[in-house]
Amino acid sequence: MKLHKVGAELYIPDGLNEALALKRTTSLGIAAHQDDLEIMAYDGILKAFGREDAWFTGVVVTNGQGSPQNDFYTAYDDQQIVEIRKKEQKKAALIGEYAAQFLLDYSSVELKEQENLELEADLRSIILATKPQVIYTHNPADKHETHVATMIKVIKILRTIPPVDQPQAVYGCEVWRDLDWLLDQEKVIFNLEGHENLAQALLGIFDSQISSGKRYDLAIMGRRRANATFNAATRPDTTTALGYAMDLTPLIYNPILSIAEYTTRFIQAFATEVAGVINKFS
Repeated sequence: MKLHKVGAELYIPDGLNEALALKRTTSLGIAAHQDDLEIMAYDGILKAFGREDAWFTGVVVTNGQGSPQNDFYTAYDDQQIVEIRKKEQKKAALIGEYAAQFLLDYSSVELKEQENLELEADLRSIILATKPQVIYTHNPADKHETHVATMIKVIKILRTIPPVDQPQAVYGCEVWRDLDWLLDQEKVIFNLEGHENLAQALLGIFDSQISSGKRYDLAIMGRRRANATFNAATRPDTTTALGYAMDLTPLIYNPILSIAEYTTRFIQAFATEVAGVINKFS
């Protein structure tokens, strides 16, 4: 596959022919940064791990330039950090047994451009080559602007894909904002129990981030455990790890539905529930 950026890469951990590697994909994660996939799309990674009938493919849009640098990495320049983060993402793809890993190499500024035809062409080509059943991306209520920009690109491209090639489901997942505020009936809930060592290994491989002062490895495992406990107030825990997502599928089947309007409906439903409980006892 021809990707537009000079530094873009397609890594296939098991060395299979490109066309066959992409065709076997059953779920696709499209994320802004290195390590976002392992945080937000672990449901797809876990469901495919060790299987021959399910395969996860990852896409990382940006090159990781400008990320925090401390400790061992303080002396590294931006280009060296870009290369380190690529290596870390490839290691995660190898450990997680991904079908393939795309590294598109765009800057955050390029990603945020409203009309970036090269990026849009890359994403369209990847989606058509993989034809995933499920796509995991960022949720529209995420507080990181680069994450939201990625999600908007994904929805924009999916709306141009022929219906026969569209995924069955598109999920907006947790990274820089939890989704435990969604009403229970509106949550997409992933049971992430099992292979805890795999989850820890995938998160821990991103040493350039962890050593620079961001303990994503501890925080994400803690979030998943907290979700499992606080998911229900009146019954014992039924799992040790849960992840939440927002169902974005209606956005691709209704091209005129505003992403902002769709998202604020969830927020308004939350506000209504909170106000209702307060008023009940006031």
